Amino acid sequence: MKVGVVSLGCAKNRVDTEHMLHLLVQDGFLLTSQPEEADVLVVNTCGFIEPAKEESIRTILELAEYKETGKCRVLCVTGCLTQRYGQEIASDMPEIDVLTGISSYEQLPGLIRKALDGTRGLDTTRRAPLEQCGRILTTPPYSAYIRIAEGCDNRCAYCAIPLIRGGFVSRRQQDILDEMRTLAQNGVREQILIAQDTTRYGRGTQNTLASLIREAAAIPGIDWLRLLYCYPDETDQQLIDEMAAHSNVCRYLDLPLQHASPRILKSMNRRGDIAHTVQLLEYARAKGFALRTTFIVGFPGETEEDFEQLMDFAARMRFDRMGAFAFSPEEDTPAATLPNQVPEDIKAQRLDRLMRQQADISREQNEQRVGTTARVLVTNASNGMYTGRSEYEAPDADGLIHFTSAQPVAVGTFADVRIDRADTYDLFGTCIGREKTL
Repeated sequence: MKVGVVSLGCAKNRVDTEHMLHLLVQDGFLLTSQPEEADVLVVNTCGFIEPAKEESIRTILELAEYKETGKCRVLCVTGCLTQRYGQEIASDMPEIDVLTGISSYEQLPGLIRKALDGTRGLDTTRRAPLEQCGRILTTPPYSAYIRIAEGCDNRCAYCAIPLIRGGFVSRRQQDILDEMRTLAQNGVREQILIAQDTTRYGRGTQNTLASLIREAAAIPGIDWLRLLYCYPDETDQQLIDEMAAHSNVCRYLDLPLQHASPRILKSMNRRGDIAHTVQLLEYARAKGFALRTTFIVGFPGETEEDFEQLMDFAARMRFDRMGAFAFSPEEDTPAATLPNQVPEDIKAQRLDRLMRQQADISREQNEQRVGTTARVLVTNASNGMYTGRSEYEAPDADGLIHFTSAQPVAVGTFADVRIDRADTYDLFGTCIGREKTL
C-alpha cells in the first residue's frame, strides 16, 4: 500500500510530517513521491494566516482529484488547519476520508486502514506531545530541524498559534540530545533548533537553552548548530556568549521583533522594550553575528508616525536578513477585532517601502563580504556550478552563495569560498579549498 505525503507550512510542521512518515512506514505502508501512484494521500496543513489556509484548501482539492485520475482510495488531511477547523472542514469537504489534528499522528495508520474498509475517521483530540518518535527526514540528508518544544504561551494579539498548538511544553533534554546524536551518527551535519519560542526552552524544568546548546555542541559530527525563532526579552548577553563560545554554533541571531514602535508593540502584546533590543543586537553584531528579524506592517492602529519609527529602526540596525508581512486578521485573535484597521492599500504601500529600503541595506551588507572567505555547506551541484550556505544563511529563508570550483565538490560537504561579487540577496565566489572525501 503506497502513501504520498504533502507537507505545508513551517519547519515545525515539517518535523510533524517526518514523525508521521516514520509511523506509516513502521505500520507497513510504502512511501511514494508520485501522487498518481499513491493508494493513500496525506496533506499536512498549515493554518497560520489566510494565504496559508488558502494554500492548504487548494492542495486538498488538487489531491482529491487523484481519486478520479489516479489510484487514490483514501485522502487524509492533518495538521494545524484541521486542528482548528476540523468539524467545519469535515462537513464542507466530503472528499476527505481521514481528518486528524496535530497530536493524532500515532492514530493515523489505524484510521487509514479503517477508511480503506469504508469507515471515515475524524480525530482532533488534544494529546500530550510525543516525547520520542522516529523520523524519516524530508530535508537533505546533511541537515535537519530539531524541535525542542511544543506550543506557545506568548499570546501575541495577532497570532493563532496558541489556539492551535496549545501551551508551551519543553521536551526532555536527554530525548533531544539522543535524537541529535542519532542524526549526527547518520551524517546530519547541520542541526537546527526550533520551537514556537526557542528561547523559552527549559521553562518548568531544570534545563535551559544555554545548557542544551552546551551539551549539543559537544556531540561529535555536528558541524553546525543553528538556532531559530528567539524571543527578544528571553534573549540576553549570556545566551549570546554561550553561542559564541562554541565554534560549531552558527553566529546567526534570528530575533523576530514584529515592530519597533513601543505603542504598537504594546498593542501586539509583545514583551520587552526596544532599548534592550538595540543593546542586544549591537552586542551580538560586535560578536560577529549576522542579524535576522521579521516585521509586521499595517497592524491595527499603526499610524504613519509608527511606521516611520519602524523604517528608522530598520535603517539604523541594518539587519543582514529581514522578512516582512502585511498584517492579516486571524479569527478569534484579539487583533482581528481591534479598531482602526489599516486599509489594504496602505498596508501594501508600507510593505513595499520597507522591503525596498531593506533591499538596499541587504545589498550593502552583502558587498561588505566581497573579498572575504566563507566556509560553505554545499547544497547543490550542476554542470560545474555549485550553491551553498555559510553560517550566516539559514535554509529556506535566506540567500545563497553560488560558486565555481576547479575540482569537483560533493554536496553535503564544506568548501572554502572566496566571495567575489554580491547582489541584493545572493553572493558569488570561487572555491579555494574543499574537504577531503573518502
